[in-house]
Amino acid sequence: MTEASVSTIEAPVSTVEASQQETTVPQQRRVVTAIPGPKSQAIHARRQAVIPPGVHSVLPVYIERAHDSIIVDVDGNHIIDVCGGIGVTTIGHTDEAVVAAATAQLQKVTHTLFTMTPYEPYVQVAEYLAKHVPGSTAAAPYKTLLMNSGAEAVENGVKIARKFTGRPGVAVLEHAYHGRTMLTSTMNHKAAPYALGYGPRAGDIYKAPNSYPLQDGLSGADAAARTIAHLEKTAGADDLACLVVEPIQGEGGFIVPADGFLPALAEWCRANGIVFIADEVQAGMGRTGTVFSIEQFGVQPDIVLSAKGIAGGLPLAGITGRAEIMDKSQPGGLGGTFGGNPVSCAAAVAVFEQIESKGLLSEAERIERVFGGGLARLAEKYPAIAEVRGKGAMLAIEVVHPGTLTPNPELVAQVIDFAAQHGVLLLSSGVHNQAIRFLPSLKMTDELLEDVLSVLDEAFAA
Repeated sequence: MTEASVSTIEAPVSTVEASQQETTVPQQRRVVTAIPGPKSQAIHARRQAVIPPGVHSVLPVYIERAHDSIIVDVDGNHIIDVCGGIGVTTIGHTDEAVVAAATAQLQKVTHTLFTMTPYEPYVQVAEYLAKHVPGSTAAAPYKTLLMNSGAEAVENGVKIARKFTGRPGVAVLEHAYHGRTMLTSTMNHKAAPYALGYGPRAGDIYKAPNSYPLQDGLSGADAAARTIAHLEKTAGADDLACLVVEPIQGEGGFIVPADGFLPALAEWCRANGIVFIADEVQAGMGRTGTVFSIEQFGVQPDIVLSAKGIAGGLPLAGITGRAEIMDKSQPGGLGGTFGGNPVSCAAAVAVFEQIESKGLLSEAERIERVFGGGLARLAEKYPAIAEVRGKGAMLAIEVVHPGTLTPNPELVAQVIDFAAQHGVLLLSSGVHNQAIRFLPSLKMTDELLEDVLSVLDEAFAA
């Protein structure tokens, strides 16, 4: 079994702090028991008596502590986390600045309910979002509602778009994933497991073809023409309140659309009074090398949805939109008991401060260069890897039966299981679970990235 060498933590902390954290959680893969180990198995047995199977875990190892890119289970296994809580711990587990900010806020105010008696951290987060959303200027400001989760962000984005336009229809793209509520699970491409048996489903949802260059071979312009024609026929532009788009699809397989696809859709939306919503829940907050991934496609969205990585591991979500859209809702029409919790907001401020001052966007570019380059070498070596795609620290490989584009989910499962047994946490994605997605922390060292690549090499060889 290959083990990584101990590497220096690339984090914005002092040498003394880094030394202390290395002692606490060394940034090194180390497997000391079978995975899951005996202690994890014992907790899992207790879990099954009190938690329903619908709350499924990809890998039933029970985590005791974590820092940066390493999670440590109750059996003492040090596992490289290449999932990041599915895109949440973008700046690493237990980031020092996030922990300090949240701890300080815990000692001041934990809750008042912003719509009763407000507090400054909520305002600070809204200011940061207005600063970074593409298109926001003093002359054309964007305003923000804060909630708790990605699904709540989507729900409220749709609600706000419907209020603004007075229209009912919601358009989404094939392979999309937007959440597990009644509305968002209806918006998802896959019914199973997210909507199966939980009906009735929401109405006025229209699904249209997406750009999937590997599979459809279309240019961005041709793919957009197909999408627009489909929506005009099945929904009617005059009935659509919004088009909700993941600039880079997450659960759908990290699909990056062809050049020109998203700008053409945005132009069509503007021409027809349709609100263009960028769902940045997974791709946003610096993961792709820009604060929001939509920036890389030259589009200024009407509303941007953020969650996951925004608060460094604490629950928070943002709905940030053009002022004329956001101001349409009447007082009391927006909000929620815990939306914009002060502790989560304090953590989010720390995240934004680090993105701005610690060069974290360039770290995403480093990961794409080092890890993406390594994946490309594996693709040359193993014909089962049909494509390496993604941007920054949001990368994926599509796995097929060699010589075809037929999905090979069985091999994906084997590779993920092999990696887990060797101390690397991976996750599948795609409608057929045909892709392996990689969401490393922006602080993951080159040494750890190379170690993950070595395990992948062994897995495909096996």
